[in-house]
Amino acid sequence: QVRLVESGGRTVQAGDSLSLSCAASGRSFAPYALEWFRQVPGKEREFVAAHFWTWVVWAARYSDSVNGRFTIARDNATDTVFLHMNSLTSEDTAVYYCAANKNWITTPHSIAYWGQGTQVTVSS
Repeated sequence: QVRLVESGGRTVQAGDSLSLSCAASGRSFAPYALEWFRQVPGKEREFVAAHFWTWVVWAARYSDSVNGRFTIARDNATDTVFLHMNSLTSEDTAVYYCAANKNWITTPHSIAYWGQGTQVTVSS
């Protein structure tokens, strides 16, 4: 049974840093893209970051809203993906979801596997 389990979400102050982690299990995720999305009430789940294999090197991609502030990292030995978030603002408040998919994509509709989500609240 495939499981993605996020952890690390909590309430922080604006300007703080926070790291999330997601442990994947149930199959080998080595060839899969591991991604982070986030969602606020009333809005569609949005792409945040992805870590994937390009057949040459590992690569990372970010949404414009987090580029330069967030870093995605991956431990293939444990099938764990991390999201290191710096300079947090109230706009980053959301439920953060870990996702796994054969190819990296920015739309949530075709994602193969989802975690249950972890709440990040940034107070100003």
